[in-house]
Amino acid sequence: MNNWSDPDATLPNPDAAFASPSGATSWPDEFAHDPGFLASQEELRCMLFNLAQSAAPTRAPSPDTQEQDSRQLQDREQTPTRPVLSNLRRIEYLKNYVSQVAPWLDMFDSQCTFRVQIPALARSFPALMNAILAISARQMERKEGIQNSFDSLELYQEAIRLLSPLLQMRDPKVVAACVLLCCLEMMSARAQDWQRHLEGCAALFDAVEMNGFSSGLLQAVFWCYARMDLCGALISDGTQSTLLRPSKWLAPGCHEDDAAQLFESVQSPDMHANYAVYLCAKSCELVADRTQFVELGVQNDCAGKAFNRRWLRLWNDLQHWLDNRPPELLPIHTTTTKPFPHILFLQWAAISSNQLYSTACILLLNLMPKSIKLQPTPAVSALWHARRICGISLANPHHGCLNNAIQPLWIAGRLFSHVSEHAIIIDLIRHIEAETGWGACWRICDLELAWGYQVSRSDRTINRQRFPVTG
Repeated sequence: MNNWSDPDATLPNPDAAFASPSGATSWPDEFAHDPGFLASQEELRCMLFNLAQSAAPTRAPSPDTQEQDSRQLQDREQTPTRPVLSNLRRIEYLKNYVSQVAPWLDMFDSQCTFRVQIPALARSFPALMNAILAISARQMERKEGIQNSFDSLELYQEAIRLLSPLLQMRDPKVVAACVLLCCLEMMSARAQDWQRHLEGCAALFDAVEMNGFSSGLLQAVFWCYARMDLCGALISDGTQSTLLRPSKWLAPGCHEDDAAQLFESVQSPDMHANYAVYLCAKSCELVADRTQFVELGVQNDCAGKAFNRRWLRLWNDLQHWLDNRPPELLPIHTTTTKPFPHILFLQWAAISSNQLYSTACILLLNLMPKSIKLQPTPAVSALWHARRICGISLANPHHGCLNNAIQPLWIAGRLFSHVSEHAIIIDLIRHIEAETGWGACWRICDLELAWGYQVSRSDRTINRQRFPVTG
C-alpha cells in the first residue's frame, strides 16, 4: 500500500539526431556530450534510485505522517528559485508547450492532463514549472535547429535543483516533473541509451506500486511513461522487454489472464487505447523471452507447448482488442490507395493505438510457431499490417501522434521491397523529425541496412504537400 494522493486539483543537418542501435551514426545532439547535461542527468537518475529504495511501502502511513509530509512539502516548495528566463521567454515556451508538446504527452488522454491540469499545478510548484519550460525549450531548439542555446539546459538543471529536497515528499507533482524531465532526456539520448534514461522512473513506479490504474494525475503520468518504455523495448529489436514488466502495469492483485476484463471494465476509449500499449508491450516481452531462450537457454516458458500457449493467447487478445474497439477508435474513412491505404481517424488515441495493434501483430507473426494454423484472413499477413501502419501515418498528420509512429514505421518499413514504397516511408520519417523535433532519421540508416542499398539524398527530401499539417 502507498500514500500517493491526487493533488487538488527543418533541422540544420537532416541526418539522424541519434546513433542507431545498428551502429549507424549521424549528426549528434549537442546535449549527448554536454558535461553539464550528463552530470545533471546522472544526478536525477541517482535521486530517483535512492527514492525508490526508500519508498518501497511496508505499512499504511498514519494520518499524522501524511499531514507532516504535506507541511514539509509546503515548506520546501518555498525553496528560492533562480530567474532563468525573462517573462517574455517564459510565455513563448509555455505557448509552445501547450500547442506542440502537450498533445503528444496527452496522446491517449482525452482529459488533456498535461495540457490543462499540470500547467495549473505548476503555477504554485516551481520544480514542475521549470520541467515544463525545459522540455518546451528543448523541443523548440531541436525543431528549429538552434545550437548553442542554453535555455533548456539551465531550466533542466534548475528543475533538478528544486526537486532534490522534494523527492522524499510523496506528491504526484514531483512524479510529473520527473517524467517530463525523462521525456526531455529522450529527445537528446542515443537510441541505445533510451532504457538507461527510463530506469530511474521504472524503479520508482515499481517501489510505490504506481500503475496504469492509479487514480487521477498519476494514471496520466504512468501511461506517458509506459509509452516511452514501450518505445525503448521496440528500439531494442527483440533483445529486451519493457523495464517495468507489463504485469506491473495492472492494478495490484490483477492476474495477467484477467487484463482484458480489467481494461474493459473502465469503459473508456482512452483505456482501450492504453490496452493496445499494454498488448504491444506483452508482444515485446514474448519476443525478448524467446530470444533469451533460443540464444541463452533461459527457461521461461518459451519452448514447445508452453510457448505455443503464450503465443496463441496473446494473438487472441490482440484480435479481441480489434473486434471490441469502441466507436471512437474506429476509422471514419478508409481508401484502398496504392501502395498504402489511407485510414483516417478522428481521435488521437485511435491513431496510435491502431498502429500499435498492427505493430504487435507483426512482432507475433514473425515469431509464429509452425504448428499453429490460423484462419486465412488479412490479419495473418505481416505485410497487410505493415501497409496499415504506413497508411495510418499518411492519413493522420496530427503532430500529437507523429513521434509515437517512428518505431512502428521502422518495423513496418523493413518488410517492403519496392523503391516507391521506400521513398514514401522515408518522407514520413523525415516529416516526423521536421515537425516534432524528435530524432527519427536515424531509423533511415537502419532501413537502408534492411533494404540493402543506401537511399540517395535526393530521395530524402520531405514532400510537405503530401503531409498537410493540421492543428
